[in-house]
Amino acid sequence: MWTKCNVCKRIVYKQDIIDNLYVCPHCGFHFRLTARKRLELLFDRGKYQELFPNLISQDPLNFVDRKPYPQRLKESMEKTGEKEAVVVARGSIGGIEVIAAVMEYYFIGGSMGSVVGEKITRAVETALEEKIPLIIVSASGGARMMEGIYSLMQMAKISAALKRLHNEGIPYISVLTDPTTGGVTASYAMLGDVNIAEPQALIGFAGPRVIEQTIRQKLPEGFQRSEFLLQHGMLDMVVHRRELKDTIVRLLRLFLNRPS
Repeated sequence: MWTKCNVCKRIVYKQDIIDNLYVCPHCGFHFRLTARKRLELLFDRGKYQELFPNLISQDPLNFVDRKPYPQRLKESMEKTGEKEAVVVARGSIGGIEVIAAVMEYYFIGGSMGSVVGEKITRAVETALEEKIPLIIVSASGGARMMEGIYSLMQMAKISAALKRLHNEGIPYISVLTDPTTGGVTASYAMLGDVNIAEPQALIGFAGPRVIEQTIRQKLPEGFQRSEFLLQHGMLDMVVHRRELKDTIVRLLRLFLNRPS
């Protein structure tokens, strides 16, 4: 089977992309991953124990736009096989036990509702209780509009939990992938002890079109992409997917004072 790269427009044999960790072998474009595939690539031997799998969103505002919110939830569950837009798991990376929360972009755009906030907060609290590092991999359009203020509350809730983790000196590594935007960027995605991004990931609060319309100016080339943010001091490093796991292991060993 063949597929087309969104950037270089080449037709590429799909197995070549899979073998290259879902990265185009010609231009380096990083295809989006599901949360499960991301966990499989991160954890040793692809093995992990899922935590808090049965939390499911409700409809506190009886929200309806083009369709009722419960219908959107049901459709996303059927489409992705997930119950929410984040998967939390415990496992080892490079032999180091960690808690990881990985966002599922294909579930309502990886949006952060009250259950996403609760699961990530529980992930932080589990890392705090067990005194083991935390990794959060973000891929999100931001706060979930169908939950209004309940969604926005999660920004403060998770940030407060991360502050407690920081006070105890427990490492938190944040990985930002394409896209990481809105309230997720404005809270936990940018609060890591180290903030890592994949190449050319879209990262920002408001989108570039909104910003251009607001300030009535043309934005610089590459604005809100990983490399631009790195150049302006908002990220610590941009890392190719094939080097991501080794980089995380190296950082964890530094934080934990565990020479390889």
